[in-house]
Amino acid sequence: MVVDDEALVRSGFGLILSASDDIEVVATASGGEAVDTVRRERPDVVLLDIRMPDVDGLTVLREVRTMPDAPVVAMLTTFDADEYILTALHSGAAGFLLKDTEPEQLAQLVRTLAAGGVVLSPKASRTLLHSHPGTQTAVDEEAARVRLLTARERDVLLLVAEGLSNADIGARLHLGAGTVKDHVSAILTKLRVASRVQAALLAQRAGLLGEHPRSEAGR
Repeated sequence: MVVDDEALVRSGFGLILSASDDIEVVATASGGEAVDTVRRERPDVVLLDIRMPDVDGLTVLREVRTMPDAPVVAMLTTFDADEYILTALHSGAAGFLLKDTEPEQLAQLVRTLAAGGVVLSPKASRTLLHSHPGTQTAVDEEAARVRLLTARERDVLLLVAEGLSNADIGARLHLGAGTVKDHVSAILTKLRVASRVQAALLAQRAGLLGEHPRSEAGR
């Protein structure tokens, strides 16, 4: 489902995504219609404009996230660094992407979201991190939390930050789905974050993304 205040954006995203055989766009809506439409159509993934004049995207996000079996929600923005992005991530958004995302990438991003992965627009996330660097004390505290992770948990965190789902992480590291789930749970607890997105952002701030995870066979 695509939620945006501009009909042209809604129709454009709908046409692009509907061209994929494995994706069905069940609805498009403006902000004022969004919550009722989600309840009625029960989409698996919602692409939600973060700034809308009728009903703010953050308000829609908070309402949708309280629903039973709530869909995965990713925020849409036209800004490289949107002041509301951090609030959206802390409110349960599974990521964010720019509206000028290349059409051939859009379907893959939706697949990633549907599989439980994280979507962080590289261009926007770099700007976001530079705009909100935090104090040195906060950075030191985050680095200390990262050091609590085992080597295998760091491997899993790196792949979470790449946007991979648990199934894809398991395939990459030759681990069972249950093992990956346990690792992700331990990572969130040790890093003191509530979501995979927040863990991914912390990994970026800690400078981990230049590392390469090892396969299980290479342990």
